[in-house]
Amino acid sequence: MTIFYHHDDLPADALAKLQGKDIAVDTEAMGLINRRDRLCVVQLSVGDGDAHLVHFRAGADYAAPNLKALLTDPKTTKLYHFARFDIAIMQQYLGIMAAPLYCTRTASRLVRTFTDRHGLKDLLRDLLSQDISKQQQSSDWGADILTVEQQDYAAGDVLYLHRLREKLDVMLARENRTELAQACFDYLPARAKLDLLGWDEVDLLAHA
Repeated sequence: MTIFYHHDDLPADALAKLQGKDIAVDTEAMGLINRRDRLCVVQLSVGDGDAHLVHFRAGADYAAPNLKALLTDPKTTKLYHFARFDIAIMQQYLGIMAAPLYCTRTASRLVRTFTDRHGLKDLLRDLLSQDISKQQQSSDWGADILTVEQQDYAAGDVLYLHRLREKLDVMLARENRTELAQACFDYLPARAKLDLLGWDEVDLLAHA
């Protein structure tokens, strides 16, 4: 595994290597409230064992034209685990909707109804026999320089999403839920926008 660590944007040579391929995406922020907590890192992988980390330090302007071009390419699918948070915080700070998308957590909840464990660590263990550490999850992502441990953690969140999608797609097809999953993925950008507008705790489709 090679981790490429960038500040504020993807360099042109990295963009050229990543373009045209479905790309795994994750984010790290100062917290889990996307209207309050600053976006600090966007991590990317095309499933080749390498990861690119784009680190936004305090005071960044989030211009990032190369990163935005990659994430808004309508011909490539962006793979997430819990896309709802990631696409919302990127909309908030980068001003883009990083879609079309696939969410491994959503797929898991649709097809792995025999369990309530749908976290990334659980999926990797159950479907790929892969164990990852979550020790750095609540570390200070706003630091000026990410530690080696933070970089390894951030990379681990995107390195396996392509393989997870393959496993989940087989299960979705087996249970005749592929089209339903796609409908959920298509709805997630609207759900993220509702979150940013303050409807994050409200189910607009509920009767009450």
